[in-house]
Amino acid sequence: MKNSSLLLAATSMILMGLVQPASAQETTTDYLNFAIGYFDAFDKHPALDLRVEYRPGMSVLVDNLRPWVGLELTSEATAWLGGGLLYDWNFTDSWYLTPSFGAGFYSQGRSKRNLDYPVQFRSQLEVSYEYDNGIRMGFSVSHLSNAHLNKDNPGTEVMALSLSYPF
Repeated sequence: MKNSSLLLAATSMILMGLVQPASAQETTTDYLNFAIGYFDAFDKHPALDLRVEYRPGMSVLVDNLRPWVGLELTSEATAWLGGGLLYDWNFTDSWYLTPSFGAGFYSQGRSKRNLDYPVQFRSQLEVSYEYDNGIRMGFSVSHLSNAHLNKDNPGTEVMALSLSYPF
């Protein structure tokens, strides 16, 4: 437990230190992202998954590398609260590929899916289409894992549809 607390503290300090604009002039749109999906998508304990994320428009270190913070809840009262970094790559006029990685706190709730540790890391790949009004519709696949902070590392996947609203 001591090593995991140190890892979480170090990760938090690094992320807080990185969350500064890449340049004083570079600003883009903030997004509020809502997603609905399928928790434990490839395993035995599926549940409805709901997620909300705030994605500020500022870049950190390099253009298009942005922070995010989010809350994920399931119909089985499972909860994950965390944040991290995403890279927002506009690969055509209207299409975006957004890989992201973050760390957060996990609570099992009533789910039979036990991820065996309160700290879970989330890696995600999202593809989205941006309409003329700036709203994005996307599909994502994410993986939650304790990254072997505990002896057992069962992990799980979430597939979701999302809407990102600019403001």
